[in-house]
Amino acid sequence: MITETGKVVALNGEHAWVQTIRVSACESCSARSGCGQRALAAVSGGRANQILVENTAGARVGDEVVIGVDEQSLLSASLAVYGVPLVLMVLMSIAGHRWFGGTDLVAILGALVGLGTGFWLVRRWQSRSGEKFQPRMIRINRIAAVPCL
Repeated sequence: MITETGKVVALNGEHAWVQTIRVSACESCSARSGCGQRALAAVSGGRANQILVENTAGARVGDEVVIGVDEQSLLSASLAVYGVPLVLMVLMSIAGHRWFGGTDLVAILGALVGLGTGFWLVRRWQSRSGEKFQPRMIRINRIAAVPCL
């Protein structure tokens, strides 16, 4: 499970809007002192993202929560988003070149049709099985109150 810490900024029925800033991965990395990504995040202040997740932990606005995505789901979604359009682009380019005239223009048009078809197919597949790829709220981070001395 790939996890990220975020803060609940709004509630929407049974869902919560969680804002994450991509800096937490830098804190646990062993190469953080010499990493350009950490320097870039420090300059830009991190990138804030808001994600709508099902509020399974009963979080309230202001709570710090941990959200996560299954590694296998992320891997298969990445493969689909990048691989399917690319493969269809190449196949349609070859098909256009061989079957419809053999000119470069036909091959380019075939590549564009294949790329568009690939994006459309992935979008349709994602809408049918999108629940599988949604991040989930894992837990609320409870910070223990330290008494003042």
